[in-house]
Formats: sequence, C-alpha cells, structure tokens
Amino acid sequence: MADVIRAQQGDTLDALLWRERGLTATDAVRVLEANPGLADRGILLPLGTPVTVPASASPKPRALPLVQLWD
Repeated sequence: MADVIRAQQGDTLDALLWRERGLTATDAVRVLEANPGLADRGILLPLGTPVTVPASASPKPRALPLVQLWD
C-alpha cells in the first residue's frame, strides 16, 4: 500500500523521505519510479508537492542486538 506525503517549503526529495519515513537515498530510486515527472520539478520540490511512497520503499524493522548486563 502506497502513502502520499507532501513537500514542505525548501524540501529536497532526500530530506522529505528522511524526515517523514526514515528512508535513505537508495529508497529514493523506488520513489522516483513511482512518481513519473517528479525529477523534472528540480532539486527543491515546490511547496505541497504530493509524493507517493510505494510499500516497497517502506523502512524495514531493524533488529537491535540483545544486551544483557552480566555477559
């Protein structure tokens, strides 16, 4: 399931994805594929630009190492 997020003033795609979903630049490729013409808008996205984030670009849950006090 895809989400739609909107750009704020002065947002780049990378900054928007990091702030809203914790996604990195490698995920931006999938987002650009899901949003034809988005790259044509320039580096700074216009205010309120809708950006569709596909489910394939969703952050994967990270397993943190278990820390035990007396190991």
